[in-house]
Amino acid sequence: MEITKHFFLNLSVIVILLFFCFIFLERNKKWTLSKHPLIFFFIVLLWICIQFSYHPSPHTRYDLRIIPLVIGGYYAGIGPILIAATIIIRGLYGVDLGFYLTLAFYIPFGFVVWQLYSWFWERSPARRIEIAVINSLILGLLTMSGVQLNGTDSSLLDAFTAYILIPPLGVFIISYSIEFFKKNAEMRQRLIKTEKLKAVEQMGAAISHEIRNPLTAASGFVQLLQDDYLPRQKRKEYLSIVMDELQSAERVIQDYLTFAKPSLESLEEINVKSELRQTLNILQPLANQNSVEIHTDFSILGFIKGDKQKFQQCIINILKNAIESMPNGGYLTVSTEFSQTEVTITVTDTGEGMTSEQLARLGEPFYSTKGKNGTGLGMMVVYSILRAMEGSIKVESKVGTGTTICITFPTISLTKEKQSRQS
Repeated sequence: MEITKHFFLNLSVIVILLFFCFIFLERNKKWTLSKHPLIFFFIVLLWICIQFSYHPSPHTRYDLRIIPLVIGGYYAGIGPILIAATIIIRGLYGVDLGFYLTLAFYIPFGFVVWQLYSWFWERSPARRIEIAVINSLILGLLTMSGVQLNGTDSSLLDAFTAYILIPPLGVFIISYSIEFFKKNAEMRQRLIKTEKLKAVEQMGAAISHEIRNPLTAASGFVQLLQDDYLPRQKRKEYLSIVMDELQSAERVIQDYLTFAKPSLESLEEINVKSELRQTLNILQPLANQNSVEIHTDFSILGFIKGDKQKFQQCIINILKNAIESMPNGGYLTVSTEFSQTEVTITVTDTGEGMTSEQLARLGEPFYSTKGKNGTGLGMMVVYSILRAMEGSIKVESKVGTGTTICITFPTISLTKEKQSRQS
């Protein structure tokens, strides 16, 4: 059974090569598989099959060219090209009876595959596998008839077993693998599409809810302003409320824009210590209202490059969340560390803390640990700004103990090095 053993060895090589191709395509999803690489790959596969064929005599060659011809013809739509390549490669090994049998068997096959390509892809996956296996079986039988015409000394039982068993088995394994990977890719695309639609639905619901509230309030006060007998003082008060509500709606829209497109409007040198002090002064009334005592420990140095307004917005969102996590009072510690490569800002509170599930979803769009009191915009914006400023964030928390947030930015010197490398 020398031919069967040789075919099994060649089939193992083909399957291993295709397996590594599948791994490459799986890990490099951005790499699109065009026809030219496919043609090159299948021609190389054909050459390997013919070159490492079993040839007990100079005029006899037993090989597995059927597998790349069937798979490439039906699944890649390059049947005629592969038939032409097969004829050329086979001709290099001698123009004998085997060469003329190749012409007689494979030229009609190439024409049939070319005609049936569109019809083939209209069938179900199971049906496609069945068609490919049946075609390989037919080609195997035709090859066996050529073996008999050639009058070789090899065992007919061995050749019959090899051609009837190995090519259909190889085509089945490879076509099944192709259908499996194709189905996985389609499922992945459907899942991504579903997640995108879900995000759009959540965004629409969140925008509708967050903007409708201030607009409803503003609309109500506008109706009250239509009263001709309304006192001047009340009119000013109502106008002030309307303005505040419209500004609230504008802030919501701006937060969404910051998340969707976290671009930096201006790049400037930011003194971290100075900006943190200014931000803490802004939030001091909120801290007093919640009975939160603020402690600071700032390093002398610490300069980064970025958008000052976006940086302040990022820090305000973090500190505001920390203060609001301590409704019954507590301690808020803000510290900085400086090194030659980065500036680290650490915010520690003694608030309610978060569970591991809440930590895993932190920064996720529309997710808030505050329940109905939160919109899920604050930390979402923080993560977006950090990405835009090449920063990173690390959060540690324990329920009932508090939360520690460390955000890190590259220093100005490191930022300049990155920019010079890019340029």
